[in-house]
Amino acid sequence: MNYTLNSKSLADIKADCLVVSVPEKGDWPASTAAADAALNGMIKDLQKNGDISGKAGSTLLLPLAGQPWARLLLVGSGSESPQGTASYRKLLNAVFGRLKDGPSKHALIALADNDVKDQDEAWKLSLIARIAEEQQYRFTGFKSTKAPQPTLARITLAASANNKTLKAAVSAGEAIGHGMSLTRDLGNTPPNVCHPTWLAEHAKSLSKEFDVIKTEILDEKQMKKLGMNSLLSVSAGSEQPARLIVMEYRGGKAKEKPHVLVGKGITFDSGGISLKPGEGMDEMKYDMCGAASVFGAMRALAEIKPAMNVIGIVAAAENMPSGTATRPGDIVTSMSGQTIEILNTDAEGRLVLCDALTYAGKYDPETVVDVATLTGAVIVALGKEANGLFSNNDELAQRLLQSGNRACDRAWQLPIWDEYQSQLDSNFADMQNIGGRPAGSITAACFLSRFTKDYRWAHLDIAGTAWVSGKDKGATGRPVPLLVDYLLSHVQ
Repeated sequence: MNYTLNSKSLADIKADCLVVSVPEKGDWPASTAAADAALNGMIKDLQKNGDISGKAGSTLLLPLAGQPWARLLLVGSGSESPQGTASYRKLLNAVFGRLKDGPSKHALIALADNDVKDQDEAWKLSLIARIAEEQQYRFTGFKSTKAPQPTLARITLAASANNKTLKAAVSAGEAIGHGMSLTRDLGNTPPNVCHPTWLAEHAKSLSKEFDVIKTEILDEKQMKKLGMNSLLSVSAGSEQPARLIVMEYRGGKAKEKPHVLVGKGITFDSGGISLKPGEGMDEMKYDMCGAASVFGAMRALAEIKPAMNVIGIVAAAENMPSGTATRPGDIVTSMSGQTIEILNTDAEGRLVLCDALTYAGKYDPETVVDVATLTGAVIVALGKEANGLFSNNDELAQRLLQSGNRACDRAWQLPIWDEYQSQLDSNFADMQNIGGRPAGSITAACFLSRFTKDYRWAHLDIAGTAWVSGKDKGATGRPVPLLVDYLLSHVQ
């Protein structure tokens, strides 16, 4: 998509389609009033006659004649004043959902002067670009007949100025959208293609595309030498070897401590010997969406080029049953030296993450955030809206919560109190890998916390947010917006 900023009056900007908003009640944005004046009161008449109600997300597309715009798209902004961020995002999704199937190649978007609570023009412009990219996304690589691509190829954003700050905001939104698209591509790719070695090759391709990213791949022999027996216990039953993927973005000073992202990359999760039910098992290709979000965040950073250092670590493995698979009751020694009794091989994400989190300590990190489709229990607790957040540092947790709010990619913090740790007690090892049904997401986070005592750490359980099921089944690209906002919040 080609994006440009334009601070001229709307009547001086030609486009295939002009987009302005109409509230249910109250004052109009200046852009809507200007468009109405140019159209001799047409928008006012349409609202008066009930053709457009102003209800949040409602749309009306009309052809025009004798105007700089061939069409007019009106979108309702609701009754809130100022408009809430969720309502504004709904508005944008409605706009680009309508445009992507229409004939317009060039849209003039005049929505950055909407009054959105606690948000400035830069935030609005960034979100517009990001939502445009999200709505343009298609995954058609495995269809024999290619679906038609969206017609929309150019967006002009009406803005108060065409300055460096606003241009950077648009570029950042576009970059986040690109990162989300990569995350969705990786998540949607079938598991017979997307296996650990393929993921590793994709990381190498990313470093070839962006010279600011350096990639290192550790194979099973190297991981064995490091003592990553917990991670390797997950791949033991698969013919696909595990890989530890390390992507380094060095945009800050050489001695500046990096922020580290760690992603769970189970490219297919059968449950291993603790076999999952067959129904819906195809969606277990999405068990690597934590890893995919690390890829997406790294790609966004490579485009934005902030002055900071970030390390992305992906623990990639396939969890399969076979004669060589790990058995319930087996005990392994993790890279940290702590021993783990594996009571359920379907609680495998924490087994790969614990070694990756130990490995992250070698970078003397400023912070570490791991991202994982870890537990079904988080869906029971929070549904499909919020990412589950756990942390050993309240300041870090608050920063992530704030980023989630800004990025419209919200999280909710859950406790990891010491009282929950006893559920992981084992008679035969330092710990067991499950804590029973009560507080399943919390005990999973408690397990991870035992490997993160040397640094500030947070865990995002994205099992409820990383993909959707049903007719619209597919990866969502979350929580790339949250992660990128969090990382950029540290840039001075």
